[in-house]
Amino acid sequence: GNNVVIVSLARAGTPLGVLVKRYIKKKYNIDCPHYSISIIRDKGIDQNAIQYILNHHKANDIQFMDGWTGKGVIYQELKKAIAGFKGISNDLAVVADPAGLTELCGTHEDIIIASSCLNCTTCGLISRTVLRDDLISEHDFHGSVFYQELIDEDKTYDFIEYIERLFRFDLDMKVDSLHFPSGLDIVNRVAEQYNVHNINYIKPGIGEATRVLLRRVPWKLLINNKDKTNIELDHIRQLAKEKTTPKNRDEREIAGYRDVINTILLN
Repeated sequence: GNNVVIVSLARAGTPLGVLVKRYIKKKYNIDCPHYSISIIRDKGIDQNAIQYILNHHKANDIQFMDGWTGKGVIYQELKKAIAGFKGISNDLAVVADPAGLTELCGTHEDIIIASSCLNCTTCGLISRTVLRDDLISEHDFHGSVFYQELIDEDKTYDFIEYIERLFRFDLDMKVDSLHFPSGLDIVNRVAEQYNVHNINYIKPGIGEATRVLLRRVPWKLLINNKDKTNIELDHIRQLAKEKTTPKNRDEREIAGYRDVINTILLN
């Protein structure tokens, strides 16, 4: 509706929320409010931030937005966190939904989001959000680190303005309906097959695999056999080579995974 309020989940959802706000302004001449709030696995959403938004807007105008879905952990965290707030929809809009959790998406294909590789330098130089008792009081918003030392490296508006120049307003808005196993189902099958006891160690999709390869030395990388020459995975292969991560090229093992999830990383 005309009164939509975009509420991005920090931090991946933040620059994407800016882009959606700009798209709506250009296409419909509606200047919708945009907020970005913290949600943390196992700790929940920023309740003070939600209340602040509700003090200024109607509950049923709120639309949550994030970058992508993987296992769906954050989406489940969102549903649980806002259950106590009457009238707020728990629908989540994302750019990429390879996990098959929402029809409010640009694509169900497994595409990479800029922040997966470039982190804070495409997200306004903020860290992932933090909630620590020694820093955050009961009535504060959740916190984040501002990386001032990276100001010269900041590409946030380079990214936003580049995508904005590619806006098209006459698109066929149809996205294929959901008809495949969820990302969590796939992760559970992988966990059983490889005897991984904690599914948080399994990172499905290009974005999650990239993030882990930049930070840690994972145990195994699975690449869908159909994507063994896909140039979109070149950086994955290079990072895996640098980290000496063994790649599983066994088509018999890979064949059971849904095609659009082309990278699964076991941490």
